[in-house]
Amino acid sequence: MANRIVIPLPLMTLNEYTNEQRKNRFSGASAKKKQTAICEFYVKQAMRDGVTFDIPTRLKFNWYTLDKRQDPDNIAFQKKFVLDGMIKAKFLENDGWKQILGFSDYFDVDKENPRVEIEVE
Repeated sequence: MANRIVIPLPLMTLNEYTNEQRKNRFSGASAKKKQTAICEFYVKQAMRDGVTFDIPTRLKFNWYTLDKRQDPDNIAFQKKFVLDGMIKAKFLENDGWKQILGFSDYFDVDKENPRVEIEVE
């Protein structure tokens, strides 16, 4: 088994999150909490399956989306929820400079299985 975390998509994109924030601050906070909880669930599942990363690390995000309707930067915003989910799951102590050395993002389409795969670069 590969040493990676897999989270099904879709999560909330930057445009969707911005729209929630514009409704009111409570709506935005609630949306962030929900997205983070989804990621936390899948991170904990990966931890039970034995996934570990050496810290500090560089993370590679492979984004597999349903289609190309969203711009890559809008999709990559979702890593905020992923990292916060990692912290909530206690996979990472924090997502600061001592833990994260960098990121890379790769994008592709998978209409049958949209997901993000996170692994050590």
